[in-house]
This record gives sequence, C-alpha cells and structure tokens, in this order.
Amino acid sequence: MIFSSTLLENAVNEFAKLPGIGKKTALRLVLHLVKQDLQDVTQFSDIIARMRNEIKFCKRCFNIADDELCNICKNGSRKTELICVVENIRDVIAIESTQQFNGVYHVLGGVISPLDGIGPDQLTIDPLLERLQQESVEEVIFALSPTIQGDTTIYYISKKLNAGGKGPAGVKISTIARGIAFGGELEYADEMTLAKSISNRIPVENFIVSGN
Repeated sequence: MIFSSTLLENAVNEFAKLPGIGKKTALRLVLHLVKQDLQDVTQFSDIIARMRNEIKFCKRCFNIADDELCNICKNGSRKTELICVVENIRDVIAIESTQQFNGVYHVLGGVISPLDGIGPDQLTIDPLLERLQQESVEEVIFALSPTIQGDTTIYYISKKLNAGGKGPAGVKISTIARGIAFGGELEYADEMTLAKSISNRIPVENFIVSGN
C-alpha cells in the first residue's frame, strides 16, 4: 500500500494494530476521519484518551469500572449471593446481554494455560476465594469457554473449593450447561444459547465426573 502522505500512513498503521483491523479497513476508517469536522475528530480522540487514562478495574470483581466498584457491584438490586465466574470482561458483556442473570461477577483475567505460560497465580483466583470467605455467597457459577484450558481452570478452582459441589460454608458450585460447542468462545455464543446454558447449569461434581 503506497501513501502520498506520511501522516496518513502513520494513522493507518496505528489503526491496523487494533484486533481484527487490516490495512484496508484501517485506511477506510482514517479516510472517514479526514472527512469529519476537526471538532468531531478531537472529541473522538479525547474520549479515547480519557478512557485509557481514567479507566479502572473493580476492586471487588475485577470488571471494568469508572470508580473503585463497577456499576454491577454497586447495583443494590443484584443478587450478591450469586457469583458468576468468567474469563474476561467480554464474557461479562455477553452474559449481561442475555438479561437472564441478576447476580454479580468475578473476572479471572484468563484461564490456566501452561503452554501459554499462564498459571493460577496470574489469575484472580485468590481474590475469589477471599470473597467466598468474606461475603454471604450461596452459589458460584463457572461460565468459562468450553475449552481444555477452561475445563482445567474449573477443575483447579473446584478442588480449591473442596470440590464435591461444596465450597466454604456450603457454597454450591455449578457450571453452565454445554449448549455451546466444545472449543468455542463464550463471547461468540448467541444470546439465547448462552441464556439457556446459564439457566440449565449443572453441579460441578457432575461436570468433573462426566469429563464434559
């Protein structure tokens, strides 16, 4: 791709660094911005810069937040006794889109994957265990992608929680039903399938014994 402007080329290269954006798409986006009023482009860049500078992670569940707690944790109508454990923030958004879950979340920040150099200590597993000791939790639902790494993470944490479907103080431990194909990513599941998977969740001891 040959450019007549170094400024244009640099902008395209930066956009092309975004996931899922190739050079042609990046060029289309940059040319769109070139056509916009300077005020609109300045506002766009200011919003992105402010987001990056001021964004926080919820000190309770590790979701994206504007303050110390995210809007979900601050919502008094949520069922705090029900914790849904997810891999990343995109999964929170996917589950929230179903409008079928009214509990709270815990974002692990990934899954156990030795081949990728990701071990339990690099995830927010210990803070999850602390929450179960400090909060009045009745059930922990694992909503991880149905992959080998996701299953390994469920198995590891469930063992930490004394396995057998019971954690500290008799906390019930379950996992979403397998309406999602093995090897798929949770965030790409359609809302109806994801909603049914949450509604039809199963005890973790059954999940571990069956090996599915």
